[in-house]
Amino acid sequence: MHALRHFYASALLDAGENIKAVSEYMGHADPALTPRVYAHLMPESRERARRAIDTVAACLAGTSRPRDGPVRP
Repeated sequence: MHALRHFYASALLDAGENIKAVSEYMGHADPALTPRVYAHLMPESRERARRAIDTVAACLAGTSRPRDGPVRP
């Protein structure tokens, strides 16, 4: 059962689901537990954050139109 829970959380995080949602889905009483346990599964989060900021900066500079929805890898 533990391995199935770990797989479920891993799949959600890999798909880009946010920590708060995964914490809720996992039934963690403290949302801070989720990143402590699963942070190693999010190596691309730095790149996603960089792209999100680049997109916002481009929109503010008028060089790009806003995207619909969240920035995804």
